[in-house]
Amino acid sequence: MAHQIATALLPVFFALALGYGAGKRKIVDNQNVSSINHMVMMFAVPAALFVSISSKSRSDITSHGGFIAVLVIAMVAVYVVTLQLQLKVFKLDKASAAVQSLTTAFPNYASIGLPLSSAVFGDEGAIAVAIGIAVGAMTISPLTIALLEDAKLGPDAPGSTLSRFCAALGKSVRKPIFWSPVLAFTLVLADVHVPDLVQTALTPIGVVGAGAALFLTGLMLSAQKVTFGPDVAYGIVMKNALMPLFVWGLCGLFGLDRLNTAEAVLLTSIPSGFFGLVFGAPFGVRPKVSGSTLMLSTGAGIVSLSVVISLLPWRG
Repeated sequence: MAHQIATALLPVFFALALGYGAGKRKIVDNQNVSSINHMVMMFAVPAALFVSISSKSRSDITSHGGFIAVLVIAMVAVYVVTLQLQLKVFKLDKASAAVQSLTTAFPNYASIGLPLSSAVFGDEGAIAVAIGIAVGAMTISPLTIALLEDAKLGPDAPGSTLSRFCAALGKSVRKPIFWSPVLAFTLVLADVHVPDLVQTALTPIGVVGAGAALFLTGLMLSAQKVTFGPDVAYGIVMKNALMPLFVWGLCGLFGLDRLNTAEAVLLTSIPSGFFGLVFGAPFGVRPKVSGSTLMLSTGAGIVSLSVVISLLPWRG
């Protein structure tokens, strides 16, 4: 079991450490990462997801119906609970609360998810990761953007939060990180075969997706100043412990099979993601609590992911 855990986690945290070290030693600029971020989120990861999903069968996707329902409920519930706590208990402003809620509720599927799921589940894992990204892109990501725009415009701005949410959703679905897996899902469900030449063309850029995303995460972590308080502690406990436990309960309630349960619990055990900080940056919103939660949740992930991998019946 120790070898299995090391096989799954060592490549992930080694790439994170490379990015962190490169940023700390100023080998790579850890302040202006927009170019690397665009390469990873608009090209490499979408290509990797498209190639992985388009090679699957319709039954591979339809078998994840309960898995999708569990992720939607879990991510939205954690987001809403966290948002209310940020506003009413921790007294953050609306924009900062939105960023911290997304940081807590949206696991780092884009970087850690792909290599980790591949190590544990093989090719099956790519479908689960793509579903997780699509769920987050359709629900809590546009809600975060809507809240950020609402905070920027102020209380006297025209339109309702709902109208701003719809506008944000329109922006979200135009991003390759969203429409690439959705297009692949649609083609597979329609029994449309993607030509081998297309997959061959996309494979080189897709291959670098997971590694580049991990390096980018480490790079962003190296720029964070860590503080610790009740808000950060809540984020770590919720993301690394309570959220996967909640998902495990939902899987039992929905009667998911062993594989889908293992996928759902492992993927929601992944540490906090960087989407909150990425979305907040254009609005000038980079709360220290979110950077600290991202940093410490990732570090704690070495322990929490090891525990999950050792406990879940992910084989057979």
